[in-house]
Amino acid sequence: MRRRAFWALAVVVSLLMPVAVHAQESYIDAYIVKVKPEKTAEFTSLIKKWVTANQDNNGDRWITTETLYGEGDVYVFTSTRHSYAEIDKANESVMAAVSKAFGAEGLGKLMQDFSSCLVWSRSELRRRRWDLSRKAPADAAAFAKLIGQSRVLRTVAVHVRSGHQLEFEALLKDTKVAAEKMANTQPVLVSQAVEGNKGLVYYITAFRSSLGGFDNNPTTKDILGEEGYKKFLQVNAEAVEEPVFTLYRFNAELSNPPDDIAAVAPDFWHPKAASK
Repeated sequence: MRRRAFWALAVVVSLLMPVAVHAQESYIDAYIVKVKPEKTAEFTSLIKKWVTANQDNNGDRWITTETLYGEGDVYVFTSTRHSYAEIDKANESVMAAVSKAFGAEGLGKLMQDFSSCLVWSRSELRRRRWDLSRKAPADAAAFAKLIGQSRVLRTVAVHVRSGHQLEFEALLKDTKVAAEKMANTQPVLVSQAVEGNKGLVYYITAFRSSLGGFDNNPTTKDILGEEGYKKFLQVNAEAVEEPVFTLYRFNAELSNPPDDIAAVAPDFWHPKAASK
């Protein structure tokens, strides 16, 4: 199971980014799988072995989410990369960690068993679009707090029609300006698929500490006002081919998060360690 065959071990929304400087290039390395319902227990057991191997042998770091509302039995593994070269280094570290834990023969068996659990899988690289995101965390500590305290996230995958990229991005920028003037709006992070996708796809992601956090939020109409909302509807009708809404929950047992994120809520991210 080359990492791309097993996973690019890397999920929304977003999700593991040390935000030292927003101008720094940043990618979300995502591997998405759909698990056979009858294989869920085996799949979970295999991922836990992968987690332990990486924790014990200085391997990769990632966060795992699974679908709450959307296509069922779908899991997303995400890590942050700051360059394409960093992807190569991550692939090497994760394979070295698992090989050390299980040996070459054990690794091959693990990869084979993992593949047998899947209906389908795909890898995607997304570039962070800080220029389109709103109320993004100002630094690494703020970002770690946002992710570390989150338990659910909502992602809208927006498929934009060819030739309409500029007007769609202009709409996101207008919404960003208006939302950041309001005290009761929350962070929304935007990324754009650059590898492994079909056409123009933007991911618009919001994080919450519970499902209740999605109640009583300002609507797009509240943010943009009457005239701005009319423009929003017009641009969406012309530029957007399809929006896909998915609600995920974070799965800590299948994650190996960076230390700064885990430190925000160690009882959640490392429940076994916290209970000792």
